Amino acid sequence: MTCIPADVHANAAQAAVLAAQAREQGAELVVFPEFTLTGYELEALTADPRLWIADAEDPRLDPVRSAGIATAVNVALRTGGPRPAIATLVHGADGAHLTTYAKQHLYRHEQGVFAPGETDGRFELGGIRFSLGVCYDNHFPELTGRAAADGCRVHLAGSLYGTGDGIHERATVHPGIARRHGLYVVLANHVGPAGPWTGCGRAAVWAPGGALLAEADDRTPSVVTAEVGVG
Repeated sequence: MTCIPADVHANAAQAAVLAAQAREQGAELVVFPEFTLTGYELEALTADPRLWIADAEDPRLDPVRSAGIATAVNVALRTGGPRPAIATLVHGADGAHLTTYAKQHLYRHEQGVFAPGETDGRFELGGIRFSLGVCYDNHFPELTGRAAADGCRVHLAGSLYGTGDGIHERATVHPGIARRHGLYVVLANHVGPAGPWTGCGRAAVWAPGGALLAEADDRTPSVVTAEVGVG
């Protein structure tokens, strides 16, 4: 996805279109990159709390929640304190809230802007148990190790990997998780302008063992799908 900087309504509409495309391709769950509704715009998010999502029922999420497919959307989420969390909100195909996960491992400059999460994210869909991580989270093997030990089958990573070093990190971290912990790994990424970076695209799905099942290109917003086995 290529986000429109700090435009929640436009990005929600764009995400809804991509969600509908995923549904038409037979998908039951669609995962979006980090800061789906604003782009990676830390200055804007610091200056304007109106860009923060209030909760899982915030009406600005309605276009995505009503797309007829389960969704995992990452946002700046209001907390009880002065700083928001970088949180992934998961809703079912009926729009019902399934879980919220807040990023636990904040990356460098994020540490003074956001509140870290303290608990792991889990949900079940279609008889499959899922875990959640956000970008830098996925560089910490203990997080995905706990997911595997907890019976998860699929790990969802809503992220921002840019061109340059991000290309290498994207291509090593996620198949590494799949090999190390025997999980399917789903990566959603930005493509094109993304705050101070340029997203390298290539959203992808890896099978347990690290084999690449599906991969988007590095040029355009698009949907890539793969089938996940239950057993």
